Amino acid sequence: MIATGDTLPDATLIQLGADGPEGVRISEKTKGRKVVIFAVPGAYTGTCTTAHVPSFIRTKSQFDAKGIDEIICVAVNDPFVMGAWGEATGATEAGLTMLSDAASEFTKAIGMEFDVPPAGLFGRSKRYAMLVDDGKVVALNIEENPGVCELSAGEGLLESI
Repeated sequence: MIATGDTLPDATLIQLGADGPEGVRISEKTKGRKVVIFAVPGAYTGTCTTAHVPSFIRTKSQFDAKGIDEIICVAVNDPFVMGAWGEATGATEAGLTMLSDAASEFTKAIGMEFDVPPAGLFGRSKRYAMLVDDGKVVALNIEENPGVCELSAGEGLLESI
């Protein structure tokens, strides 16, 4: 599993652009930049929609003040779902970047995948938030319980940095 001090592995995520899905390399997003990456078990799910995304909308200006170049939300959902969810939650309007890890490439590469069969969630991402500086993880907050959003909330990550 990824840890503080590690360099992120490269992976291609998908963003819904003006002309449809577009590949986005993690290495390009993080090279020479300070980026927050937070992940949720699923778009449109309870805690993800009511707590996690809103926490980063609420704290975006505080991250901006700390020199953070971009806040990225990652989920193992398709790019169309991520685009619609970004619109529905106000995340896109607030300036958050919604990226799809549909094949779970990034999630598996950093050791964050998990399954919750009773909830119908397979190959999903654990709930976490990290600060990445030029590709290196400088802060990482992982929730033990996917239904909880405290350490990985915007406020929780701000306290860690």
